[in-house]
Amino acid sequence: MIIGLTGSIASGKSTVSNMLKNLGYPIIDADVVARIVVEKGTKTLETIKEVFGEEIISEDGSLNREKLGDIIFNSPHKRKQLNDIIHPAIREEMLRQKEELLTEGHKTIVMDIPLLFESKLQSYVNKILVVTVTEETQLARLMARNNFTLDEAKARIQSQLPLSIKEQGADAVIYNNGTIQSTEEQLKKILAIWKSE
Repeated sequence: MIIGLTGSIASGKSTVSNMLKNLGYPIIDADVVARIVVEKGTKTLETIKEVFGEEIISEDGSLNREKLGDIIFNSPHKRKQLNDIIHPAIREEMLRQKEELLTEGHKTIVMDIPLLFESKLQSYVNKILVVTVTEETQLARLMARNNFTLDEAKARIQSQLPLSIKEQGADAVIYNNGTIQSTEEQLKKILAIWKSE
């Protein structure tokens, strides 16, 4: 079984991902994969250099994320160009890792994909697990964690699909407003219902 784990910024998805890791489930983390596919010497990095120019490459040959960020930040067209290069590479690498884990005999694999719904990757997984919180909790956590003002935190949250919509697309939802223990109990119940090994 392939479990797609998702949530929103400051919802606690990473906490649940770590719990799953501690329970022994292999995790394919889309954020980690996104870094792997643009490492020095990769085809993807070469393509990014061709499209955006030499200035986005650091002296050591790695991607200069800050420079690239400056280029795409204010340009939806350039951001789309970048996504069109990176997203297929990320998908390919995630599927490669999944096949490798299945070959190794893992029965249940977790794909940790922050933008699962936004990227329309539902077909990659058998079950979708959404980690959710109330908007008040999400705002408070984000402001505390990133030292954001209320307006900055709201802007970040509003740039993502609302949690209420993600909840509707989920096979199961973890309500992460309480204690870590409560979150872990919910997770274990869901895994038991899904009979994941």
